[in-house]
Amino acid sequence: MSVKVAVIYYSSTGAVHALAQAVAEGAASAGAEVRLRRVAELAAGSTIDENPRWRRHVDATASIAEAAVEDLAWADAYAFGTPTRFGAPAAQLKQFIDQSVGLWREGVLADKPVTAFTSAFNRHGGNEATIISLANVFYHWGALIVPPGYTDPAVYAAGGNPYGASAVTGPSGDGPDTASLDAARHQGRRLARTTARLLAGTRATGVNGGAAEGERAAETNVRTPA
Repeated sequence: MSVKVAVIYYSSTGAVHALAQAVAEGAASAGAEVRLRRVAELAAGSTIDENPRWRRHVDATASIAEAAVEDLAWADAYAFGTPTRFGAPAAQLKQFIDQSVGLWREGVLADKPVTAFTSAFNRHGGNEATIISLANVFYHWGALIVPPGYTDPAVYAAGGNPYGASAVTGPSGDGPDTASLDAARHQGRRLARTTARLLAGTRATGVNGGAAEGERAAETNVRTPA
């Protein structure tokens, strides 16, 4: 049985979309069943129209299915992508993540491998800070963070970001270069392979989350967020 990977992202002008596709390709090349999902756009149409690149990207990707909470329940592992917004995830992705509270209460998100990727306009524009910011969510979930680290030459070739694949778009707006896309594919493969090993170990030892899930359910009354 192949592992199931959900690649969930937000992209305004296409850079993160390209990285998301590369991550999905990498996971699929490792035998994973992949769902590529974009989160809902929150910006007003009039705001989008002010930026021709933003409008072109929104129209070009309209056929890609929007992410739903069910995708989180379905997947064995997650890859989240977002552009940097002052060193933090875009509001669109955060709004989607905030919908996961029900699954969090039930312990569905715990023990699942997760990774993140991003892009920024400038080389020091917040790529690492954004990924680390997303990690705070993963800690709360009890998920297992799978960074690319320095596990493949592709990471070095793309600038050496061990936290996650990242791109620098710059004023040209050309999107991720070939090296960044290769690093994203490696990250997707690594996520899928790590997940497969974890699932194989769980099945071999007969471990299941039943007891732990029961304990988490019993704690729900003291863990409901404000």
